[in-house]
Amino acid sequence: MTSVLEYLERLVAFATVSRDSNLELIRFVETVLDAHEVPHWRIESDDGSKANLLARIGPAVEGGVVLSGHTDVVPVDGQPWSTDPFSLVDQGDGRLYGRGTCDMKGFIACALAQVPHWVRLELTQPIFLAFSYDEEVGCIGAPRMIERLLADHPRPSAVIVGEPTMMHPVVAHKGATNLRTTVTGRASHSSQVDQGVSAIHVAARLVTRIEDIMTELRAEGRVDEAFNVVHSSLHVGRIQGGTAINIMARECTFDWEIRHLPSDRFEELLARVEATALELEAGMRRRAPEAAIVTEALNTTVPALADDNNIAVLSLCQDLVGERPAGAVAYATEAGQFQREGLPTVICGPGSIGQAHQSDEFLAIEQLEQGCRFMQALGERLSGA
Repeated sequence: MTSVLEYLERLVAFATVSRDSNLELIRFVETVLDAHEVPHWRIESDDGSKANLLARIGPAVEGGVVLSGHTDVVPVDGQPWSTDPFSLVDQGDGRLYGRGTCDMKGFIACALAQVPHWVRLELTQPIFLAFSYDEEVGCIGAPRMIERLLADHPRPSAVIVGEPTMMHPVVAHKGATNLRTTVTGRASHSSQVDQGVSAIHVAARLVTRIEDIMTELRAEGRVDEAFNVVHSSLHVGRIQGGTAINIMARECTFDWEIRHLPSDRFEELLARVEATALELEAGMRRRAPEAAIVTEALNTTVPALADDNNIAVLSLCQDLVGERPAGAVAYATEAGQFQREGLPTVICGPGSIGQAHQSDEFLAIEQLEQGCRFMQALGERLSGA
C-alpha cells in the first residue's frame, strides 16, 4: 500500500482539470514506466497540449487485457472543499480526500503500483495501460488511442475500464450526447406583442416537449429495469435569453442532453424533438420569416455500453473480485467506445460514483486495497502463476 499511496498522492497533485493540459501527469507516468523498461506511446491531441498514453507490459501477442482510465478531472470552482482539492488528505477516517481520488486516479495508482510486480512475472499475455485525456468533456481523447491500439498492436481480448463501481462489474451504461438549441425570433417592445416573436416563449415550449418525451418512452414500454433510471433521459441544464423585461426576446439558447439506453437510438430520440422544433419554427415564420430553431451537437455521441459479447471478460472480472453480480449504470464512460470497435468490455474500479464530481471527493482506503488486490490477481492470472 505504501507505493500506491505515493502514486495517488502524486497523481492528485496534478490539477488535470479538462480545460487544462495533462502533460505533466503524462510525463510523470512515463518516468515510472521508463524506470521499469516498459514500452509506451503518446497519442497527442491536435494542438499537442494533451495526450493519451498507451503502454504494454508483457509480450506483443494477441490476447491480454487493457486497463483503461482517464487522467482528467472535473473543476473544483465554486465547490465548498474543506481540504486542498489537489492534495491527498488522510483525515484518519478511512478515506483519502482529493479531486480525482475515486474518479479515477485511484484506479491508475493501483495499476502503476503493480508495474514492478508485473514486469517480474513471465506474462503469457500482455497488460495494456490506456490512459486518456478529456473523458469528462465528452470522451474526446479515447477514440484516437483505441485506433492506435488496434492499428499498432496485436488485438487484446478484453478491456476493463476502471471507473468507480465499488469493484462490482458493470456491463451496461447509457450513451450520452450534449446539445445546444438556439431559438431566433423577432424583438419588439413588450407592449406590442403582435409585432414580435419571443424566442423565450418558443424555447419554453420546446423545453417542455423535451421533458414530455420521457413520459412517452415510459408509456411505450421502452424501459430497462437494470438501470436505476429505467428509461432514456432528456434534460435541459442551462438556458439563457433576452435583454430586458420590456423587450420581446430575439434569441434564447439552451443546453441539454440525451442519455439513451443501449436499446434506444440517439438519432430517433433527437428526431422527436426536431419534429416539434419544425412545427414551432413554421409558426414563428408566419410572423417573422427570419425566425429559426437550430440544434447542434456539442460532442460526438458517446456510445452506450450494451450487455453483449462480454462473457469471457465478465467471468475474468468476477473471478478476480469474487462472485459479485453485474450491474448497469446511468453515467457514460469510454467503455462504449472500446465495445464499438469489437473489444469485449466491462467497467470495474475502486470507489463510489456517488463521490465523483463532489466537493470533498474521497476514496475509501478499503476500496484502494481492493483495487490493488485486483491488479495483483490479474497479473498472476495472465502469467499462469
